[in-house]
Amino acid sequence: MRQRAAVLCGAAVIAAGSVAAVPAEANGPRPAPAAPAADLHWKKCATDDYPTLQCASLDVPLDHARPRGRQITLALSRVPHTAGTYQGPLLVNPGGPGGSGRTLAGFVASSLPAKVAAQYDVVGFDPRGVGRSSPALDCVPGHFDPVRPDSLPDAPGVEQANLARAKSFAGACGDKYADVLPHIDTVGAARDVDAIRAALGAEKINYFGYSYGTYLGAVYAKLHPDRVRRLVLDSVVGPEDVWYDANLNQDLAFNDRHRAFLAWVAEHDAAYGLGTDPEQVEAAWYAMRTALAKKPAGGKVGASELEDTYLPGGYYNGYWPHLAEAFAAYAVDDDAGPLVEAYENFGALDASGDNGYSVYTAVQCRDAGWPRDWDEWRDDSWGLYGKAPFMVWNNTWYNAPCAFWPARSRQPVDVANRELPPALLFQATGDAATPYEGGVAAHRLLRGSGLVVEDGGGNHGITLSGNACLDEHLAAYLADGTVPRGDGGTADAVCPALPAPEPLQSKAASTSSRGSTLHGLLGFRG
Repeated sequence: MRQRAAVLCGAAVIAAGSVAAVPAEANGPRPAPAAPAADLHWKKCATDDYPTLQCASLDVPLDHARPRGRQITLALSRVPHTAGTYQGPLLVNPGGPGGSGRTLAGFVASSLPAKVAAQYDVVGFDPRGVGRSSPALDCVPGHFDPVRPDSLPDAPGVEQANLARAKSFAGACGDKYADVLPHIDTVGAARDVDAIRAALGAEKINYFGYSYGTYLGAVYAKLHPDRVRRLVLDSVVGPEDVWYDANLNQDLAFNDRHRAFLAWVAEHDAAYGLGTDPEQVEAAWYAMRTALAKKPAGGKVGASELEDTYLPGGYYNGYWPHLAEAFAAYAVDDDAGPLVEAYENFGALDASGDNGYSVYTAVQCRDAGWPRDWDEWRDDSWGLYGKAPFMVWNNTWYNAPCAFWPARSRQPVDVANRELPPALLFQATGDAATPYEGGVAAHRLLRGSGLVVEDGGGNHGITLSGNACLDEHLAAYLADGTVPRGDGGTADAVCPALPAPEPLQSKAASTSSRGSTLHGLLGFRG
């Protein structure tokens, strides 16, 4: 992190690659005909945590090029403004793709300073295909039920077993949703955002997106720069890596983050008894993986499920104490119970997870071209495995349906934008899901934007998660449009990262309740 910290306030980073020319559908999607006007009927849907939450539904065209054709339904939520000063709707999105955003509206409204939140209608929504929206995709219920084949294809038949699962999933999606899949993509979701804007009666929207939600926001801004008032992007998708390259970049970053977790376990040997040498702890973790590949814990946690369980630690270090407890119980005490519990808490998917994965694949496979030659996937994965063994093959199989996807892919959208009002970007230097370089690239492509960097931070989704410095920049921007301006370095403002968590046994142990709540809403993989 020291090397990156030095760059933040010095010369600009040279972003990798340049945007190549692509067909008009990609770089400049044609304006769609206006959808028929709609009235929203808001009803109370309060929860104990969010007592003022309201819900409504909105019909939008499946194909925005045919506004009077087949309609689908979006599920919306909002926390209405209460102040005399009204700054319009603030649409929020948790990422994914495939994440439900209805509860996020309540979280954002309750987490912003009250004076700021009161000036906005904070609006959440389930994007097309997601959650309470209809139709909600679920290509293969129980696709991730344990125990799956080992992700590492180093034994006869393992690669073919995983390939068969990927092909089967893609085929099932095509059989079940042949008429819907060509319209499940980011451009379609962005057009839905504009339909929500129109239904709200707003000339412009404010937008706040996390993770994949940053790409959705950037695509919307590309389509309708004149309809954006304020734009907040937290943990920014690399706009030049959509989507195959983005997953390869993730593999390296998640390996770094996993090793940071293992080093933290070594620092707290008194609590976990796994050794003081990070390499020793790492060896113990991979020994656990090898053992689980042969004999899954509780008949549920094999090697692939272990990776699923520890992946969330790459998103949020507030989970580290819980993951370390499970690791130590298995490796030191020969007790698999806590590991099974950790899997059920962090790795297992329920019906909403099945839905999220179905939309994730539908959007990513449709958004951009993917290699159709499996040899390319194999070569790239093995090429990275020696450097980053933690998640390479797990991530490969997660995305592998795109090699066989039944719907035609479009070209990625060039989100470079010189017509926007100043946007505000947030990025942690050690973010694994959306690596730091992506935030730098988006900052360069969005003219006039400001970049706030959490130096030394490794979490994904960093505002409204306990860092007061970051939240002050967010609140100032939403209050009056203030964007920090640097002195020529890559970052316009730098905030120190929060301290690492403490073991659960420690009296000093504490995690941000807001951070845990937020990361429960953001989910994983996006």
